[in-house]
Amino acid sequence: MLTFPSINPVAVDLGFIQIHWYGITYLIAFGGCWLLLLARHKFYASPLSARLIEDLIFYCAIGVIVGGRSGYMLFYNFSEFLQSPWIVLQIWNGGMSFHGGLIGVLVAMGLFARKHHMHFFRISDEVAIVVPFGLACGRAGNFINAELWGRPSDLPWAMIFPTDPLQLPRHPSMLYEFFLEGLLLLLIMWLTARRPRPLMMLSGLFMSGYGSFRFAVEFVRQPDQHMGVDGFIWGSWLTQGMLLSFPMILVGLFILYLAAKRQTLTQKE
Repeated sequence: MLTFPSINPVAVDLGFIQIHWYGITYLIAFGGCWLLLLARHKFYASPLSARLIEDLIFYCAIGVIVGGRSGYMLFYNFSEFLQSPWIVLQIWNGGMSFHGGLIGVLVAMGLFARKHHMHFFRISDEVAIVVPFGLACGRAGNFINAELWGRPSDLPWAMIFPTDPLQLPRHPSMLYEFFLEGLLLLLIMWLTARRPRPLMMLSGLFMSGYGSFRFAVEFVRQPDQHMGVDGFIWGSWLTQGMLLSFPMILVGLFILYLAAKRQTLTQKE
């Protein structure tokens, strides 16, 4: 069993204001994605100029924050939101939904594409390459907050989290997501992006890849107790995360199919 490191979730306490590590991880995420997109612009063929990248990062940042927080309250904590609507602004306490953030980013990219008269999938393909870096930062923030831990486990790397009222050794599921949805998916996306590929392929690969990894981790991640019976939506295995991730897999595979079909038609012309 591993010992959870003693980390103060507050990075800087100035008395009148506190700066949380969770918020810092979001700043690192946006900054890192910006630098990665600039690297794409400098070293690889990219439809985005440096100026457009700055504009795009701003749009996506708003989409992530508004969509992520709103999605969390809608998908996972709607009853508490109805009682205290202002908690939607308390992002420093955690509680951000990836699926809500995804919807926010899709809307942001749609607005960006319309403003700059660009094809939506040319933008989404570029964004899909760097999103896993942002996801890795977010999961690091979850770990620092000791939140979203997994189910009880007797594995050698199980941890007892200070926020767990039962104090049981558990899967560090946020670290599983850090490596799978973050680092591994980033590697897959970056290597794929270096090769010639049809439009939409990277978007489909990200959607299906994230959906698959998240769906798998849900088997060891502790379900949200306020969802259904003991956190399960149906039976003793289906969770809200699975319910939201499975459509992503289907949509991602469908986009990959359209990308392959598009490539086949182009080759025949």
